[in-house]
Amino acid sequence: MCNHERVLHFAKGHGTRNDFVLLTDPDDALDLTPQLVSFLCDRRGGIGGDGVLRVVRGAHVEGWGGDPEVWFMDYRNADGSIAEMCGNGVRVFARHLVDEGLVEPETRTIPIGTRAGLREAELLDDGRVRVWMGRPELTAGTHPTVAMDETDWAAYQVNVGNPHAVIPLGQEHDLLALDLTGSPSVDPVDYPDGVNVEFVEQVSERHVRMRVWERGVGETESCGTGTVAVAVAMAEHEGVATEPTTWTIDVPGGTVEVELRDGQAWLTGPAVIVARGDVAVPEPR
Repeated sequence: MCNHERVLHFAKGHGTRNDFVLLTDPDDALDLTPQLVSFLCDRRGGIGGDGVLRVVRGAHVEGWGGDPEVWFMDYRNADGSIAEMCGNGVRVFARHLVDEGLVEPETRTIPIGTRAGLREAELLDDGRVRVWMGRPELTAGTHPTVAMDETDWAAYQVNVGNPHAVIPLGQEHDLLALDLTGSPSVDPVDYPDGVNVEFVEQVSERHVRMRVWERGVGETESCGTGTVAVAVAMAEHEGVATEPTTWTIDVPGGTVEVELRDGQAWLTGPAVIVARGDVAVPEPR
């Protein structure tokens, strides 16, 4: 039997149904092991989530060279692995900071530390959150091969602080029919640390829908950095990469907007905290 000796206070939130367990740990008192993350994200034995967002001061994060007092989003995938960035997560993180009183409620722009660098989140009057996502990088002339369902696709290689392989589907392929229960095969030379893979279908001009397989998680209902990667790839695919564009992107969990301008990207979408409570963490036998 396991003895429940530890109790953690948590919040649960999601952005377009990409869901997270949030832990407030300003002084780095919590040992966030892969085992603990896996337990928290377990949808049957734990709370359930695509990942864990730990709220900690930047001073306690190894390798962080910015403001030591900034709130840092220490993001872990559901399998316990560390990820550099999460676009849906940073919106939920910003909402959590306000709701927990960690920043003043009248604060309009919130700086947030991530392993991909500093991000800024703005809480909008309509309840959505708009995040500056930095300067995504598309590797020109490089098209890694993604293999799945006995089909090989040439992908656009995009970095949004984390790696993505984006595949625009032709009319001969049905987005909803793709089997994403298993990991797509991608050349590890292109992505030695793994990759998020997005499949994209055109809806109308500047409007697409996508599905995503996230490294360390599997298929999720949304991926914020993935939507930015999709906008960048589709702008290149359609020959408008040098123009300011705004993209509407449907994911299984909802809809977001991505603005591209002057080499920069902004992601706007919902962020909802749905629960707070205490969870008993089982200690090993």
